[in-house]
Amino acid sequence: MRTDLRIVATTDALPEIHASGGLAARRTGPHTVHLVGTAATPLGGDELHISVTVGQGARLAVRSVAATIALPAATTRISCARWLFEVAEGGELDVETEPLIVAGGADHRAVTTVRLAADARLRLRERVQIGRAGEDRGAWRGDLIADLDGLPLLRHRLELGCAAATDDALSASRALDSELVYPDDRPVETFGLHATRLPLAAGGSLFTAVGARLSATTSPRTLSDAAVSAPATA
Repeated sequence: MRTDLRIVATTDALPEIHASGGLAARRTGPHTVHLVGTAATPLGGDELHISVTVGQGARLAVRSVAATIALPAATTRISCARWLFEVAEGGELDVETEPLIVAGGADHRAVTTVRLAADARLRLRERVQIGRAGEDRGAWRGDLIADLDGLPLLRHRLELGCAAATDDALSASRALDSELVYPDDRPVETFGLHATRLPLAAGGSLFTAVGARLSATTSPRTLSDAAVSAPATA
């Protein structure tokens, strides 16, 4: 199944939403939308294309009503999602959806592209858990590509689970908490042995934490086996 979702925020109207397939969105405030599943997705073979555009001077918060579960299908285990976030001059975008759970046997690929104007503002948080209770054989790969005013801001790839090059049965991470913030001038911050916030050369920062399980606690941000805590960002 192919899913297409497009959200456009401007200063003179409520967010505009166009959706087809297994994912939709609902306006839950003047500047807030929540993603809502309308069918079981992503299953193996599914493709999701999500586009979020914030116009000049506009602001938008994107949330979700529940976690997403990636499941294998009878003929293929691979599903993919392509996210595009574009923020124009003076625009503000805050994205924090519930975690993606990759069930045993599933293999999910995510490609996230961010295009920011020089004076745009962004907070983009992503959380991934390999396996439901008692499972650890799923796989996930995420690419994060961010440009600032047409120039590279970030090129980042991370893999989790049984398909990762560094996977092992004893100690490999099965959970990720990641946050891209722009602008952000904080210096390097470390949180235990498995989490850090690194400043980016062109401005902004990338927080990355890995561990065994995501914590049920959403604030402060934590992973259960690493005592990770990253300060909340406005």
